[in-house]
Amino acid sequence: MSITMGLLVTLEALPGKEAEVEEFLVAGRSLVEEEPATVAWFAVRLGPTTFAIVDFFPDDAGRTAHLQGKVGQALAARADELFAKAPDITQLDVVASKLP
Repeated sequence: MSITMGLLVTLEALPGKEAEVEEFLVAGRSLVEEEPATVAWFAVRLGPTTFAIVDFFPDDAGRTAHLQGKVGQALAARADELFAKAPDITQLDVVASKLP
């Protein structure tokens, strides 16, 4: 399978909400399990209050389906409660990849 598209979503937790953001991201994994076009999905911590989601897709249709899916909806629903600012969503074009 060719991987051509990705997303980098940077999240800044509200003060004191870091553990809740981490729990939210761990729970999000089960939602992306239901998305066949989400080939790889990672939730990472970049710093004390900064988190990110990085995910990859075979095409733009898969990326769009993910953005409109359950994780995107959950992110929007809890944004004011968990995050200091709106998530920063960057669309990525994959130029090379290695998967198992």
